[in-house]
Amino acid sequence: MLVMVSRLLSSKLDISELLTTIMRLASRVVGAERASLYLLDEKTQELYFDVALGLPEDVQKMRFKLGEGIAGSCAKEGRSIIINDTAADPRHSKKADAKSGFITRSLLTCPMIIKGKVIGVVQAVNRIDGDFADSDKTAFEAFASQAAIAIENSRLFSSVKEEKRKMEIVFKRIKEGAILTTLEGEILIINNSAKIYLEHDKYKFTNIRGAFQDFEAKPGLDEILDGEALIKRFDLYREKPKKFFLDGSAIKLLKEDKDGNQVAEGRLWILSDVTAQRMEERMARNFLSLISHKFKTPLACINGYAQILRDESSAKGMPDIVQKSSATIYGQGQKLTGLVESLLDFVTIDNLEAPTLEKINFDAAEFLNEIAESARSGFGENSGITIKVAAPEPVKVCADRKVLAAALRALIDNAVKFNPGKDKLVILSAQTRDNFALLSVGDNGPGIPGEELDNIFNKFYQVEASFTGQVDGWGLGLSLVRKIAEVHGGRVFAKSQLQKGSAFTLTLPC
Repeated sequence: MLVMVSRLLSSKLDISELLTTIMRLASRVVGAERASLYLLDEKTQELYFDVALGLPEDVQKMRFKLGEGIAGSCAKEGRSIIINDTAADPRHSKKADAKSGFITRSLLTCPMIIKGKVIGVVQAVNRIDGDFADSDKTAFEAFASQAAIAIENSRLFSSVKEEKRKMEIVFKRIKEGAILTTLEGEILIINNSAKIYLEHDKYKFTNIRGAFQDFEAKPGLDEILDGEALIKRFDLYREKPKKFFLDGSAIKLLKEDKDGNQVAEGRLWILSDVTAQRMEERMARNFLSLISHKFKTPLACINGYAQILRDESSAKGMPDIVQKSSATIYGQGQKLTGLVESLLDFVTIDNLEAPTLEKINFDAAEFLNEIAESARSGFGENSGITIKVAAPEPVKVCADRKVLAAALRALIDNAVKFNPGKDKLVILSAQTRDNFALLSVGDNGPGIPGEELDNIFNKFYQVEASFTGQVDGWGLGLSLVRKIAEVHGGRVFAKSQLQKGSAFTLTLPC
C-alpha cells in the first residue's frame, strides 16, 4: 500500500488534486472510515481544513489554534497521537462533531513535517475493524511523511509556475526587447518586442548567436559573451531595408553557490529602439558641422578687419566711442570664433571611434605637467590662476595623447570659467586603482548641486546662470569629455561639495 501511495503522490503536482488524493488514500492505509487533512496557516498559527471529504461546508471553514483539540495538540507537539475512545479524552474538541452530526469514536493523528517544521496534520477517523495500534501509527507516519514531501514539492512547483507566469507577463508587456539566455547564449524566454526587432519568425533562432544576423554589433558578440563585466553595453545597427539602431545591455544574472559565492547562471539581454534618437544626433552633427564651416570664412574677415579698425582707431587717436566700439567688435568676434571652434572640436570628437584612436603608452605625470604649463601660458601670469600637478606615484596611461589633452583642457577651462573667486586653484592629479589610470581635475570653485551631477555630462546642458554666474559656451565641454572617456573604454564622473569645489575624474584602462 505504501509503495502504491508513494507512486501516486509523486505523480501529482497540482496542489488541490494532490490533497484530494492524500485524503482518499489516508483512510485506506489504516482501514479507517474517513480522513481529514489540516494545513498550518503560518501567519495566524492556526490549523484549517484543506480537505475534509464528506464534511459540511461550515465545518470545513472551522479553524483550530495550536494546542486546541487533538489536531492542534499534534501540531504543537510535533508527534503522533492515538485515541481509541475520544469520549474519555478531554483533548478531543467536539466542535466539528456538533456541526457535522458525525460521531468520532477513535482517532489516529500524525503531523506532516518538512525539515523539522510542521506544515499540517493528517488524521484517520474511526478504525473500521478494532482499535488503532502502534503498527497503524508506524504505517500512518510513513504515509504522513510521504504526503508532506508531496505537498512541499507541489508548493514549490506552484511557486515556480507563478514566478514564471509573472516573468512572462513582464516580458510581454515591456516595450523594450527582452531575452533571457543561459551563459552560453541558449534562449530561454524571448518577448514579442525582441521577436519583432530581430525577425524571429524569419530566422527561428534558438541561440543569441543567431539573433543578430542582419546587424552590425559593437562590440562584437564574442567579446560580450566572453567578457567578465556584469553589465555590458553594446550597439546594433542595420542598414537595410531601412536604417535601424538598437541600444543593448547584456546583464549577467547571479546566484549564490553552496559556499556563498556569487556565480553567473545566465544573461538578460535588453534591447531599446533608439533609431529616432540616433538619426536626430546624426542630423544635429551634420548641421553643426555645416554651420561651423560656413561661419569660419566670414568670421575670419570680420575679425581681420575688426583688428585693423581697433589698431588704427587707437593709433590715430580717434574719439573714444570709435575706439571702444572697434575694440568691442573685435572682442566679440574673437568670442564667436572660439564658440565656432569649440563646435568643430565637438563634431570631430563626437564622430570618434575606438579603432581610429592613435593610442600610445606614456607617463601621466609628464603629460599633466605639459598640460598645466600650456594652460598657465594661455591664462597669463597675472590671471590669479594657480595650476598644480599631484602625481605621487608612477602612472602609465595608454591613450590617444592629443585627444586626451583636449578632454583635460576642457575640464581646466570649466574649472576656471565657472569659478567666480579671485584666487582660482586647479589641481591635476593621477593615480592607479584596480588596473585603471585615474586622471583628475579638481578646483576650489562654488561646487555643483548634487541633483545636477547626473545631468552635467549631457549635450547642451548647463547649470543655470543664477548659480554659475554666466553661461558662456554651448554646454558641450563635459559631453566632449565623456565621449573621449567612453571611446577609450573608460568613463568620467564628478564629485563635488558646495562652496568647496569639484573634482572631475577620467578612468582609463591601463
